[in-house]
Amino acid sequence: MAHPRMAWLLAAALLLAGCSGNTTPQPVPLMALHAQPSSFHGETVTTEGVVRRFEDPLHYWIEDAQLRRVAVVPKDAVANHLGQRVRITGQFTHDAEQGRRLRPEQVRVLDN
Repeated sequence: MAHPRMAWLLAAALLLAGCSGNTTPQPVPLMALHAQPSSFHGETVTTEGVVRRFEDPLHYWIEDAQLRRVAVVPKDAVANHLGQRVRITGQFTHDAEQGRRLRPEQVRVLDN
């Protein structure tokens, strides 16, 4: 059974998603983007995580403590923040071939 707080956060994030194509940033935890990616496809969201990378092929993503990940494209948007906790606002997309992706409009480094 999911932790009650996590279930509440997921439900709140889903309610905040609103209409498809929303351009007002919606605060959405990585947990919700991971659990219900199609609910946020095309939405402008704000989420937080630690920047990580993989070398071959070179790509970057953000992840939470439970290793829920969202790729960040283009990669140079977060390359200078490797290992840092960031808050990203941008367009979220999801599809079977490319997975969960976030195209940043704004990246802010958070205090660790």
